[in-house]
Amino acid sequence: MSTEEKSLNFIEQIIEEDLKKGLSSDKLRFRFPPEPNGYLHVGHASAICLNFGLGIDYNAPVNLRFDDTNPAKEEQEYVDAIKRDIEWLGFQWSKECYASDYFKQLYDWAVEFIKAGKAYVDSQSSEDMAIQKGTPTTPGTNSPHRNRSVEENLDLFARMKNGEFPNGTHILRAKIDMSHNNMLMRDPIMYRILHAHHHRTGNDWCIYPMYDWAHGESDYLEQISHSFCTLEFLPHRELYDWFLDQVYDATKVRPKQREFARRNLSHTVVSKRKLLQLVEEKHVTSWDDPRMSTISGMRRRGYPPMAIRNFANTIGIAKRENLIDVSLLEFCVRDILNKTAPRVMAVLNPVKLVITNYPQGKEEILDAENSQEDESLGFRKVPFSKELYIEREDFQEEANKKFFRLTLGTEVRLKNAYIIKGESIVKDVSGKITEIHCTYDEDSRSGSGTEASQRKVKGTIHWVSTNHAIEAEVRIYDRLFTHENPDGDKDVDFKEYINPNSLEVITGYLEPSLASAKNGERFQFQRLGYYCVDKDSSSKKLVFNKTVGLRDTWAKVESKE
Repeated sequence: MSTEEKSLNFIEQIIEEDLKKGLSSDKLRFRFPPEPNGYLHVGHASAICLNFGLGIDYNAPVNLRFDDTNPAKEEQEYVDAIKRDIEWLGFQWSKECYASDYFKQLYDWAVEFIKAGKAYVDSQSSEDMAIQKGTPTTPGTNSPHRNRSVEENLDLFARMKNGEFPNGTHILRAKIDMSHNNMLMRDPIMYRILHAHHHRTGNDWCIYPMYDWAHGESDYLEQISHSFCTLEFLPHRELYDWFLDQVYDATKVRPKQREFARRNLSHTVVSKRKLLQLVEEKHVTSWDDPRMSTISGMRRRGYPPMAIRNFANTIGIAKRENLIDVSLLEFCVRDILNKTAPRVMAVLNPVKLVITNYPQGKEEILDAENSQEDESLGFRKVPFSKELYIEREDFQEEANKKFFRLTLGTEVRLKNAYIIKGESIVKDVSGKITEIHCTYDEDSRSGSGTEASQRKVKGTIHWVSTNHAIEAEVRIYDRLFTHENPDGDKDVDFKEYINPNSLEVITGYLEPSLASAKNGERFQFQRLGYYCVDKDSSSKKLVFNKTVGLRDTWAKVESKE
């Protein structure tokens, strides 16, 4: 990687310094190490883009390692979802690894720790251990079992492995220093008894390594050169290094842990525990609910993978946590969709428009461009007839001079079609407008080359022929939380801020070209926003999700409050 090509972030500076100090470039290896206890979210997307991006920049392998050391919370479903998300983002790992691949090696090393007097079996209750551990300002006290003989420790540890004891009766602890300033160094737990079925190893094990013990040693076994994690693991670095010190062979690469700040996203939560709560308590429909901050939720909503990658690159890597406005992510989404999403016409709040001087029974097929950005996308055919749907908001019976859409006595152009003039309206008994009657200039058809087709009017509105319209379910999504930082007030349950209006389901009327639209396809509903075909669609009923509006309307709402 050429340092002249771009300014380096602090992570890249660390790598460059290590290369200058003698680390061979062919020894660079990175990893992304998720725990398969939930679906990945937008925070993971940043970590994925960081690690796999480094792999691309330095032409170095990147491992995908599942830290599967807690079978009580981990499932194959999550493993499969994580792999699917990473591939969808456009990345490919060098090796697929699991912490469970190393259970035997970790156990053998733990036995060596016991023999060297660096680990012991503790049989205290968790309550006694908590008291005995001390506080950040007061030292801990030694366990009454700290000086058990090597023979007794080996016997107890083997019997733990063999399943002779119930959960919670014994643990294996590293013997470090109960008065250490870093409480994580006060004889940390290496193994606990857990009689639970593991998604890969089945019932082979009933003791499982703790994260701090398994993680760094897994990095070492895989010869990871740089282990990047978020800031909450900074206090763990000292323990990470201590465990490595006990097994390190100077002929091998020694992993280096370094930390970067989380980038939290406004109007959402990214804690797996809280996301699971939202699912289990049915505040959302599933992990891939389009309101969720999960990668699968963003995919279902219609976010393009490149938009998420661009977002991660835009916010970059920092040493301090901060809150990123979700509007930036939505900007990145719009930027991609504006270039790639075909334009179509849809009416979501319809009122009938009748062209009184258009011949009864006549139908035309008009040409409509698929994109104003990319001419290579060509044109599609759109049917036109006497009766159309237009957006109710595009007509006002009485309008001021700044309203450039349809009113009585004024002209607008129907997109790709004719100039019309508002003539009269029909209302129901409640006073609601049910029909708008207009006339059209038959010589004004767009693209016809006539003088009338060149005539300029102030407004253009979209439409759908009523005889040809496809009914579809349209799901309009908004922010899941009304508060920009629902985690910010620790005295208030984050669920108190759930937006009751985060989902509105309506019936829309679409042009017939969308009849063959497939799951995941994205479109711009002209003048309305970007929409994506949902997986709930069937041959009998299309379902569309609103991905994002054409502009940030939320910012306008907030500015008024």
